[in-house]
Amino acid sequence: IGLLGDCFAEYPGCVLDVDREEPWLRAPATGYAGWGGQLWVVTLDDTVAACVGLKPHGETSELKNLYVGAPARRGGLGARLTGIVEDAARAAGAHRMELWSDTRFLDAHRLYERLGYRRTGRTRELHDLSDTVEYEFDKPLRSAPGGDREPMRRTDGPA
Repeated sequence: IGLLGDCFAEYPGCVLDVDREEPWLRAPATGYAGWGGQLWVVTLDDTVAACVGLKPHGETSELKNLYVGAPARRGGLGARLTGIVEDAARAAGAHRMELWSDTRFLDAHRLYERLGYRRTGRTRELHDLSDTVEYEFDKPLRSAPGGDREPMRRTDGPA
């Protein structure tokens, strides 16, 4: 909740109302399990620094909730998390990824395009408190998972 709230606060008019619009944040693992998906969280100094989710839709999977807090940006974390989701989707049999991104999130759009996503031309209005309009992006998934990306490692304490 703190991570998303901080990220939303960077954009004028973008507000986070957990109870009315994002109730899954009260129990994220349960929310994603209910969708048949997965959620990955990165912590730094016991604080959630980034997250990303996967919501499967058969041969298409949806990348959801990619947020990287300001202190963790510009080091490739967003790209690595996107790769993890793509690998998991591929392993589950997906041939295509899709995502929706707020029209205000220009840095995210540049990341997605750099990673091979294309804007489809479709938009949707969420009719939420932030008056969100989103762009749709998609990407075909190749059959070879991982590429030359270094895997993320789990740590149970300081390195």
